[in-house]
Amino acid sequence: MTVQEICDVVDALAPRGLAYSWDRCGLHTGDPDDDVRCVLVALTVTREAFNAARRARAQMIVAHHPLIWEPKKTLRSDDPHTKLCLDIAEAGIACYGAHTNLDVVPGGVNTAIGDRLKLRDISPLLPVPQAQQVKLVTFVPAPHLAQVRDAVCNAGAGIIGDYTHCSFSAPGTGTFLPNEKSDPFSGKKYVVNEESELRFEVLVTKAQLAPVLAALKAAHPYEEVAYDLVVLENDDPSIGLGVRGHLDRGITLGAFARFVRKALGARFVRVVGSLDTRVHSVGVIGGSGGGEIAKMPSSVDVLVTGDVDYHDALAAQDRGLAVIDVGHAAAEKWIVPALAAYLKQRLKKVRVATYVEPELFRVIAE
Repeated sequence: MTVQEICDVVDALAPRGLAYSWDRCGLHTGDPDDDVRCVLVALTVTREAFNAARRARAQMIVAHHPLIWEPKKTLRSDDPHTKLCLDIAEAGIACYGAHTNLDVVPGGVNTAIGDRLKLRDISPLLPVPQAQQVKLVTFVPAPHLAQVRDAVCNAGAGIIGDYTHCSFSAPGTGTFLPNEKSDPFSGKKYVVNEESELRFEVLVTKAQLAPVLAALKAAHPYEEVAYDLVVLENDDPSIGLGVRGHLDRGITLGAFARFVRKALGARFVRVVGSLDTRVHSVGVIGGSGGGEIAKMPSSVDVLVTGDVDYHDALAAQDRGLAVIDVGHAAAEKWIVPALAAYLKQRLKKVRVATYVEPELFRVIAE
């Protein structure tokens, strides 16, 4: 497979349009047309991950954290990170990052954590602006309706819950007058033509508009495709930051914190709240979720996240929200085996390897 084909497979799980506007996800090194026989999945593209990719003879690294965050102003090899980027490029290894888009989709970072914690009835925790939906309306000759519908729905439109290819159509009459430069699909030049058409409507997440419109124009028989985009108040209910779910039974915060530490492989956890408090409803935000405490629904008993600072902890205490801070890596590293499993199912001719980075921090208790 090519680098671009593997990028497309990752995008099918976590479309780049669902990333936050400030993010740097996407392909950072490599040629989209290069062949890939082995891909390495990692949390972060470190020097050690690069060495692991070379040992695995991988032509591509797919990571959660983008390789390049701040734009490079120089290419000086005495800067460790710049040197890493230069070495990766010289080795011909493509690096692709799926970051905040992988944080907001079902099956992404937070689903992986929720599954580890054995949460039931998992659903998105907090709304995100990139989940806003629009209604796409176009007009199609009846014999071509199926090909247009299939094209836009295969590109990501028409999804409602567990259903795909959801759309609506109704008959009507369209008019047009072709000029001397036109090449009309039907009708005559220089006169007003009337054609029987179907009004075709479908929902699409705003972030998916670009590929859906491209598919519409490619599949539609008309030289000029007329369409409307109607911005809605609706959000895609499957998209959101973090997940929420329930435990099979309520347990004390202390007992749950011990379970979380073991389930997520954290060497220690920090807890805000009385250890005797009983918890049942759980919110999960991978990585750094302390800044979202003010947005937390009152129905959530405890938030599992990482990188909670002192003032966020005070805010949680004031709200009566329990918090379990497992650290940044422990709150994200489970996406590596989950993403690897996803790729193995879809990359039949490509070997998938993983790199699990060691614990960054050392803890001295005495």
